[in-house]
Amino acid sequence: MAQTIALLFLSNCFMTFAWYGHLKNMNSQPLVFVIMLSWGIAFFEYILQVPANRIGYQHFSLGQLKVIQEIIAMSVFAIFAWYYMKQPMKLDYLWAMLCLVGAAYFMFRSGVQAS
Repeated sequence: MAQTIALLFLSNCFMTFAWYGHLKNMNSQPLVFVIMLSWGIAFFEYILQVPANRIGYQHFSLGQLKVIQEIIAMSVFAIFAWYYMKQPMKLDYLWAMLCLVGAAYFMFRSGVQAS
């Protein structure tokens, strides 16, 4: 289970940079170049994400996997927005995380079961 979490965390780091990293310094670059660069970064996301889901599906339900991914994605995004993009940390991030805690509660209240 820890392997799934670690792979999803690393996958989301790549995903966040593929989706949003170009917004900081590449506004003057041609869109086709930025798209190709983002696809190149996303390739590494998929190299990590696909095995994470295959491994995780042995321990978690599909819904549980998705909620885990969303919690990791929001956590990685908040750090990325604050540290890399220099965005102020807002209470909105906290409220969003609390909603995800609720989602995790409902997805995991029956426990972890192998699919």
